[in-house]
Amino acid sequence: VSPLLITSCMRPSPPQVALLALLTFVTFTTVSSKPNAGMKTWGRFSKLPHPGDKAFLYDTFPREFIWAVGTAAYQVEGAFEKDGKGPSIWDTFTRGGTRIAKGDVGSDSYHNIQADIRAIEQLGVSHYRFSLSWSRIFPNGTRGSYNEIGTNYYRTLIQKLKEIRVQPIITLYHWDLPDQLQQTLGGWSNPELVEIFKDYADFCFQTFGDDVKYWITIDNPFVVARLGYGTGSVAPGIKNDPDLPFRVGHILLKAHTAAWHLYDRHYRPRQQGKLSMALASHWIKPSRTRLESLRECQCSLDHVLGWFARPLFVDGDYPPCMKERLGSRLPSFTAEEREQVRGAADFFALSYGAALSFQHMDDSLKFGQQEDLDLRMLLYWVNAEYNRPPIFVVQSGWYVLGITKTEDLKNMYYIKRFIAGALKSIVIDRVNVIGYTAWSLIDGFEWNREYDIRQGLYYVDFKTNAMKREPKTSATFYRNVIQKNGFPELPENRPAHGIFPCDFAWGISANTIQVEVTPSLFADPSVYSWNISNNGELMRLEGLSAPPLPRNTHCADYVTIRQQVDEIRRVGVNHFHFSLNWSALVPTGDVAQPNTTLLRYYRCFAHQLLRANVTPVFTLWHHIQSGNSMPAPLVAANNETPKAFAEYARLCYRELGAHVKMWITLNEPNDEMVSYQEGHEMLRAHALAWHAYDLEFRPTQGGQVSLTLHMDWFEPAVSFSREDVEPTKRVLDFKVGWFAEPIFGSGDYPLVMRSWLRQLNSLDLPVFSEEDRQLVKGTYDFFAISHFTTKLVTHTKEDSYTYRAMLEIQYMADPTWIISPQPVVPWGLRKALNWVNEHYPDVPVYVMANGVWEDPARFKDSLRVFYLYNYINEALKALTLDGVNLKGYFAYALSDQNDGGFGLYGQVHDEVIIKASLSNYRNIIQHNGFPIIGAEPQQCPSMPQACRSCQVLLRGPVVGFLTLVGSVVLITLGLIIYYTTKRKECY
Repeated sequence: VSPLLITSCMRPSPPQVALLALLTFVTFTTVSSKPNAGMKTWGRFSKLPHPGDKAFLYDTFPREFIWAVGTAAYQVEGAFEKDGKGPSIWDTFTRGGTRIAKGDVGSDSYHNIQADIRAIEQLGVSHYRFSLSWSRIFPNGTRGSYNEIGTNYYRTLIQKLKEIRVQPIITLYHWDLPDQLQQTLGGWSNPELVEIFKDYADFCFQTFGDDVKYWITIDNPFVVARLGYGTGSVAPGIKNDPDLPFRVGHILLKAHTAAWHLYDRHYRPRQQGKLSMALASHWIKPSRTRLESLRECQCSLDHVLGWFARPLFVDGDYPPCMKERLGSRLPSFTAEEREQVRGAADFFALSYGAALSFQHMDDSLKFGQQEDLDLRMLLYWVNAEYNRPPIFVVQSGWYVLGITKTEDLKNMYYIKRFIAGALKSIVIDRVNVIGYTAWSLIDGFEWNREYDIRQGLYYVDFKTNAMKREPKTSATFYRNVIQKNGFPELPENRPAHGIFPCDFAWGISANTIQVEVTPSLFADPSVYSWNISNNGELMRLEGLSAPPLPRNTHCADYVTIRQQVDEIRRVGVNHFHFSLNWSALVPTGDVAQPNTTLLRYYRCFAHQLLRANVTPVFTLWHHIQSGNSMPAPLVAANNETPKAFAEYARLCYRELGAHVKMWITLNEPNDEMVSYQEGHEMLRAHALAWHAYDLEFRPTQGGQVSLTLHMDWFEPAVSFSREDVEPTKRVLDFKVGWFAEPIFGSGDYPLVMRSWLRQLNSLDLPVFSEEDRQLVKGTYDFFAISHFTTKLVTHTKEDSYTYRAMLEIQYMADPTWIISPQPVVPWGLRKALNWVNEHYPDVPVYVMANGVWEDPARFKDSLRVFYLYNYINEALKALTLDGVNLKGYFAYALSDQNDGGFGLYGQVHDEVIIKASLSNYRNIIQHNGFPIIGAEPQQCPSMPQACRSCQVLLRGPVVGFLTLVGSVVLITLGLIIYYTTKRKECY
């Protein structure tokens, strides 16, 4: 795959996005009139390029896109008995049963219009969705009880919105039916509500319609019908009649239809507004890759969204799946009613998020499938299922716990996820999404969850009379998105074009190599007889053995070395890094008694790498948590371990140093499971090993020595919040500075570490003596890191599982990141490299390991292709744009056999499989980066080529053996033919 083709898959430019969108549109758009057209959604998305399609899309929304925010009357208004307002079913519901809290005051918006207007203006939205309290306008539900003061409240609100140039979106009914209608008529279970609602709507159109261009008749009829009149979990709390929700839903549809036709005939010609019904939905994915599972997913959506959407947007009738499964329980429309209902909506008003998903969906509506969060797929399904209607997301958002104040990171990132999904839906899927409404403007009474959760973009302290509105993190984020009209691509988001220096180290890392210390050739002493007169088989003669051959073992005798070196050579790298096995090399801990056989094997491995023009990079000790990589006698002897390690290092330098010019003393010692005392001893061990090389071996061997630190990146969860920036710096000091600062900096631990632990009254961090400080400081020749992923850091505590009490931080992941299973965040590598450069300027830096886990069964490992391309591209930016002294990059890992799920080679039984990522990595190496198309080729000094005759020589013993066997076979065949001929002559 060429760099150009990879670029188009990885992070597409706007023209490439347009082309991709056109291709996917042409390929996957279904015939609008076909029944269940939305069922192709799951198949369509499964065929999109992975993981490129999951990558974040930097682009903007159409200029006319509607940015809105919303509230519901009962949640925020309060003043439940003031100025003539009548009780609603929620006023009654919250006073019965086991209810604890009420919405009597809510956020007191009735008395805080100006505060709400100020918040709306700060956000910069173009539209504000709010609902009318039916019982504030008509206290008993009908026109005869008209309340002028209540009506004036809404007139004032609309006027204030006009003054800040924000258009109102009015919801006529958001779940708060006048209680009088419930008590006297049975509420929405009574068909008389159709005409009563129509008259209420008529008054609202007449009174407010000249200033309103978007109307919502009824919000979320699914919740009203199923939860209000089925499960009883929301007002009016009626249950025990399993068929009642379907009758209520039928009446709600008729009421909406009556209001729509009223507006269409009498008000639309003059007011030019649009009207719809807000429908909420979940998203569902198949539990199995079977057609039956897809049908069950389709049926699940039909029972929730399709229940009301299909009558309005398709044929005026309920989905066939509902009719088949519910039978007579589901009311039916007459032919005339179907004609009235069909088309009675001017746009598709969609609610998605916490209003329904993962809160009000019981298993009976999932039909054995799995609920998921994916607004983009839902938008595509709606687009296909209902003949490409304009879709207005009229409610979307998530929630945080009620104890959370202004740092609502969870809500912010879910809103980001939903907006990003809407953007992809528009740009790539060509769905006609016309607007997005963040929910909600301010904290309020959250229905059946009362005040246990918060959904507002603005924090409200319910315990104070002032009810002051304070912007949350989500408000700042949403305002920024609106100002930019999306996520415009910035220069740092674009792929870089350029090349690495000629002497750049391209490598591959492995934790271990395959070791078979017995030479594979000439190793069988058995004696065989050859049955030449029958089947030609070799028969092993029991009890007999040949004397040992008078020859020394050669490096070429190790088949496993040849195989592994050949695999490394095929990648195209010029460096290979792996870890020696300390416990196997010096089992007793005494370097006077080394494992000479294993030493010879490692020496041969290095020798054969050099013959293939691959520079060996050896790690002396790869720290693992179990501690079994250290010789058993040294595990408990902590104080003596540094000296023992230095002696072990000398052994390796002495025996292997002629072939190895790049050494890693410790690989990833900065593990969070390592105690500070253990870390202190590791630093001393590294320093002693470095000085041993510097004084005793460097003059003759001329190599380099350092250590490799694990350095994932940590990013503030809220980049514009100092409360997150400072903890993130603290994490980096504890994770990386812990080992880096004593070696590359001051010779002591970071000041932040000492001051923080002192603040916690901890004495765990050792103190360097002046002797040790001088011993450790400056013991490096380069800075090596292993980097795999990025985490977000916040000071807020939302999830105890990811909270780190000692550092007082919590880890998070951006839900828009590719997760597999760790987040794939290429720019994190660039930031990590810049951190090193800022703290230790001009130090040579190597990325010693960088890779991603992917299912070993995926030989077309597209995730790893994406990962390597983008991470290497970010490394190029760090080198060419940021001035980082980057000297090399090592992909991790060579093979699944030793590093399961990370390899460029896969394996099925004994067969080695070359994965797609290997070819792509080799392509990048061959181009030495990402050259500009048409640019002059890079002129580099010619590198010595691997000697082809050497490859033959490597196999010399094999060739000789085969020649001998072949000669014997030819002579034997000649004799057989000769004697056979003589025998015939005798007869």
